[in-house]
Amino acid sequence: MNISSSQFECSAPDLDSCPDESLPEFAFIGRSNVGKSSLLNMLSGKRDLARVSTVPGFTKLINFFKMSGTWRLVDLPGYGFAQVARKDKARFNDAVSEYLANRPNLNLVFALIDSSLPPQKIDLEFVEWLGDNSVPFVLVFTKTDRVTPVKVQANITAFTGLISEMFEALPDIFTCSVTARQGRAELLAVIGEAIAAEKAAAGSTEP
Repeated sequence: MNISSSQFECSAPDLDSCPDESLPEFAFIGRSNVGKSSLLNMLSGKRDLARVSTVPGFTKLINFFKMSGTWRLVDLPGYGFAQVARKDKARFNDAVSEYLANRPNLNLVFALIDSSLPPQKIDLEFVEWLGDNSVPFVLVFTKTDRVTPVKVQANITAFTGLISEMFEALPDIFTCSVTARQGRAELLAVIGEAIAAEKAAAGSTEP
């Protein structure tokens, strides 16, 4: 998939403030400091599409970016951020939960996991929540350049082993490294295939 244009559309504090539901949306979310903003910039081909901050939890709103005029990339606030007042943290997490569970044009969620770390409880709980709420998602293990390939694979195996009992079939798994510029083509291919499948399904239902 090629991206011909990418532009910020709007920020929303809650589901009611989100833009119209005319375009398929692909949302990215992960624990604070998982490298989400850097990954979004790599995917879009723009260095400054999403703001990269050294402060965990900088993203506080649901941010929408229109890509090639045909779909939206959605930057969701990270969970578990510590630099925000508790009342704000609760509100934003509630907004994210409502968006994920009730947004009709949400096509797929990319759940980002830090591959350099052993399984984290907060990630496991979030993935379980996605399953319990029937939210379609794939797993993306980030920062594969931080540790050896053997360690990356060990952490992925440990994580998938822990969630295997939650699902009849494991979600699709991808890896990426912004530093090594690895994973962009694979993730964009997933989006392209999902959009094509949605168009094909819509065409088959037309009279």
